[in-house]
Amino acid sequence: MTVPNHPRITVDPQKMFGKPCIRDLRFTVSDLLDYLAGGMTEDEILADFPYLERDDIRAALRFAADREHRVAVV
Repeated sequence: MTVPNHPRITVDPQKMFGKPCIRDLRFTVSDLLDYLAGGMTEDEILADFPYLERDDIRAALRFAADREHRVAVV
C-alpha cells in the first residue's frame, strides 16, 4: 500500500516487517536514511543500489521530514 502523500513509499505487513519501503522494494526508508547519515552521497548510494532512483532518495527525505513534523512531546 502506498503511503498517502508519498507515492514512492509503500508499507506492506508481509514485507520488511511492515516498515516503510521504497517503491515496494525490500529497501527500507530507514536503511536509506542510515546510509545518508553515515556519509554516503546520493551518487554513491545510486551506484551501490542501481535499482534506486534519485527521486527515491528525495522521497525518503520528504517522508522522514513529514514524520518529524508530527512528533509531539506528551
